[in-house]
Amino acid sequence: MESQFDPATGGPSADPASRAAVSPLPIRQADREQSTFKIVSWNLLRRVGAAVDDVAALVEQEKPDLLLMQEATRAIGFLKERIGGHYAWAPLPGRIHGLAMWSPTPFPAHPRTVRLPSGALVHRVCQVLDLGTFGVANVHLSHGQMLNRRQLRRIVAGLPPRAAILGDYNIVGPALVPGFRDVGPRRPTHAMVEVLPLRLDRCLARGLICHESAVLPRGASDHRPIVVHLGPAPDEPKPRRLRDMAAAVARLRRADGWAGGARRDPPPSADAPSSRA
Repeated sequence: MESQFDPATGGPSADPASRAAVSPLPIRQADREQSTFKIVSWNLLRRVGAAVDDVAALVEQEKPDLLLMQEATRAIGFLKERIGGHYAWAPLPGRIHGLAMWSPTPFPAHPRTVRLPSGALVHRVCQVLDLGTFGVANVHLSHGQMLNRRQLRRIVAGLPPRAAILGDYNIVGPALVPGFRDVGPRRPTHAMVEVLPLRLDRCLARGLICHESAVLPRGASDHRPIVVHLGPAPDEPKPRRLRDMAAAVARLRRADGWAGGARRDPPPSADAPSSRA
């Protein structure tokens, strides 16, 4: 495992195959559309993974509008003293680590903590931040494939119409959340026992467009950070109500009936002479 996150290269020099599989760093600020919001998500791997200096280097490199962290210990709270900004931590019940958010600007509202359906060993929570234009959920879901999908449904129930869910999903296969699209990068973000590549870190979005996404080179953690540039999707026209459609059909039928009656020959009059002798 690498010991530090190198801001010059974005990852270990001894892993050329991994570097070839990820996007270059950093994405230049001049390339970002003014209407997009840049979010980086990274699982830090508790005490043995990324430290404050590694996270600070990532922030300096990417300059995100919002940084989401999973498996963040209490020590990551010193990030605020290291680089400034605003920080919120939500530890998992009974654990030394939890979820954390960092922003260079004040949060519009303090992130709230949502309790999720729990497994036999670990009790999970979710961080939800209301940005005003859309909501963001920071997640680290359970490993059970039925349980983590139940947790997703609980999270979705409390999100606004425009929302994004980012973090470590621990999901294998599609998440299948109605109304949400998988808009994050499609490259693996984690290697199980250093052999099986998995795409565990994801971004699902509703009412948002992802203008750009990337998997960043691996640092001191066993997960690769992901980055997304999100913006609001154009409002879709509201579907016509069934009763309006029925009324329109009725009007068409009446108009067709009137036109048919006008074309129909009038009945013969009793005073009209007969054509027979």
